[in-house]
Amino acid sequence: MSFDSKQPYNDLPPLPPGAEIESKAILRACISAAAVAELKIVGQLIPNQAVLINSIPLLEAQASSEIENIVTTTDRLFRFANEEGNQADPATKEALRYRTALNRGFHTLAERPLSTETAIEVCRTIKGVDLDIRATPGTALMNEATGTVIYTPPEGQELLRNKLSNWERFIHEAEDVDPLIRLAIMHYQFEAIHPFIDGNGRTGRVLNLLYLVDKGLLEIPMLYLSRHIIRNKRTYYDHLLAVTAEAAWEPWILFMLEALRATAEWSTAKIRAIHDLLDQTAERLRRDAPRIYSRELAEVIFVNLYCRIGDLVTAGIAQRQAASTYLKTLVGLNLLEEVKAGRENLYINPALLALLSDRTMA
Repeated sequence: MSFDSKQPYNDLPPLPPGAEIESKAILRACISAAAVAELKIVGQLIPNQAVLINSIPLLEAQASSEIENIVTTTDRLFRFANEEGNQADPATKEALRYRTALNRGFHTLAERPLSTETAIEVCRTIKGVDLDIRATPGTALMNEATGTVIYTPPEGQELLRNKLSNWERFIHEAEDVDPLIRLAIMHYQFEAIHPFIDGNGRTGRVLNLLYLVDKGLLEIPMLYLSRHIIRNKRTYYDHLLAVTAEAAWEPWILFMLEALRATAEWSTAKIRAIHDLLDQTAERLRRDAPRIYSRELAEVIFVNLYCRIGDLVTAGIAQRQAASTYLKTLVGLNLLEEVKAGRENLYINPALLALLSDRTMA
């Protein structure tokens, strides 16, 4: 049956693909994409993993949301990160839900491997509603500029669950296929199944990172993969559609392997820069404020880019009065900037904010 964009693609072929998925070009690209392994090692340079968990995943949340035209700023994202976005604008709240979904999915991997149920939980968290696999017809993807239908995903809840079961088996049982090639294939298949009414793109991108952790390729989901996708958004969607319409697997897999290579190198460079900045901050504290110095104090203003007095108290560094003094001392050293936020003060780490806001690195 030939592909018709206006008809539900119920004949979406099961995995593994019938086409060549380990060509010489793909296998060569896999060697370059092994930069993911270096990222895992570099991540261990920072013993307090909360520094990374509270930084790179927020950048990923921002970029992945922007792919869906949900736009917020790095500053707003970090400002409201510790408040679950209660006072934030709608776009920032939605991006923060992506971060929450990524964190929840990460923690569920300790209890069960990546699965359809993981995908449902992730999508529910991103959308903030109690949804399930699509049961009603009528879903279609359209060209934003022309309104033309470019893809109609499969329909019928039982059919979708069967296709997701096949997707699961491929993830965990196709061990003869390189795990990075498997990631490219599983990502296409999930997007083609399109199991939810909304939120499929962001859910699929969360699942990419959870897959890398599930397979032991990363310790924590700190790969800024959406950076490459948003910089190549048109190409990304063109390659997805070409797999459906023409079974053009090689260009798609090569695109995803390049995305893995480029973003692993970018993330590695960013983490090294965070590590160096943390060391410089700790050394400055030790030299210029020895009375209050501790490595934990340096770390807490990296874990909490917008720091509060309560963050120091929670970390066991000082009680409220002393914590206030510590933060004001850091302001005096130009390591923090103090801003008023309602009834409380926030203490911003400007050097870290500048580092995380810089997307040109690497």
